[in-house]
Amino acid sequence: MKKIVLQIFRLFWGLFLFALGVVMTLNANIGVGCWDVLNQGIVRKIPITLGQANIAVGAVLIMVNWKLGERIGWSSVANMIFIGVFMDLLLMNDLVPMVYGGIPSVLMILLGLFIIGIGSYLYIGAGLGTGPRDGLMVVLTKRTNKSVRFIRNSIEICVSIIGYIMGGFLGVGTVIISLSIGYFVQFAFKLFKFDLKSVKHRFIDEDIKFLKNKFFRDKETKNKEIEESN
Repeated sequence: MKKIVLQIFRLFWGLFLFALGVVMTLNANIGVGCWDVLNQGIVRKIPITLGQANIAVGAVLIMVNWKLGERIGWSSVANMIFIGVFMDLLLMNDLVPMVYGGIPSVLMILLGLFIIGIGSYLYIGAGLGTGPRDGLMVVLTKRTNKSVRFIRNSIEICVSIIGYIMGGFLGVGTVIISLSIGYFVQFAFKLFKFDLKSVKHRFIDEDIKFLKNKFFRDKETKNKEIEESN
């Protein structure tokens, strides 16, 4: 039980830091992050918040990851929901200061990316599965044998283009994020000596199977006890 509590704490702390890093890149005001270009494009088409758009994109990615063979963990679902919730909480309550251009904005973005990297390390290392976006990064890294940096940067660039076509805003900050987020994630992994491929995750299908086996086994045991008593 203690291990599970620590895993859940680590998971949600990582998700909150990830959302905080994203909001910092937003409030730098020199161009939104790559996934937020896509979210912004969705918001321009549908009257929802950035957080809600983030949740919708996450739901689609979970299905894509599943089709590519990536198993879905509790962290995948939590990431899909709570990063968007935390983003809206931070944005609507003005909990992260706004910065308006110049070196302060660049520094804000770089700090935000570093925090995203730490958040990624924390929640992936919880061993409860990867989030929708990082799940795509993980499955492509495993399938192609390319570096985390290369895969992450490639994904970010492609997402930026799609978001721009949908009406999202591209700026200097978008370029900085798309070209450097992979470096920051990989740096965080190296900083904490974290091997992505060595993590043994707990997946939803395993828990469902365990509960089914336990339920039916207990039921069979009770039936045998009743038969023997008769």
